[in-house]
Amino acid sequence: MQTPFSPENPLPIHNDEARHLLAIGGGVQEALKLLMQQFTVLQTRAQLLLTVATLALTITGFSGPRIAAAGLFQRYALAGGLTLVLASMLLILGGSLRIRWVTQFRAPPGGDDVALLEQILCYRDRKTRFFFIELCLLLTGLTAYVAAIIGYFLFGVIA
Repeated sequence: MQTPFSPENPLPIHNDEARHLLAIGGGVQEALKLLMQQFTVLQTRAQLLLTVATLALTITGFSGPRIAAAGLFQRYALAGGLTLVLASMLLILGGSLRIRWVTQFRAPPGGDDVALLEQILCYRDRKTRFFFIELCLLLTGLTAYVAAIIGYFLFGVIA
């Protein structure tokens, strides 16, 4: 029986990895434990990104208006950077930190343990790709944010 969520579409690489997990794990229980550890790593890293993004937004509350008032470049770099940081936060909350329990997965009709693991591996890989997008957005936003600060230090008027 399929899960009530959208079904995963495993690739041949997922079949290979599922078989490998069963072989090295010593069965489906151990393979599931390994996968749960991998999901924990993704969850922890997403929380770290969220913390960094929150710090950027908090600091902006104190220094943002002064940096933005320093010039047009600083204003646009700060606004663009914060927009990307916020977009990253929203994707983190709706993507990497969204929960789908391993126990919600089911092998397709007529499937075996390999088919079950394929579904979970496909989901893990999708979450990993999503995490990479979130990371890229955050890094791009922080780069623009730091460019605004550097512009402020170099060209800003100190009152």
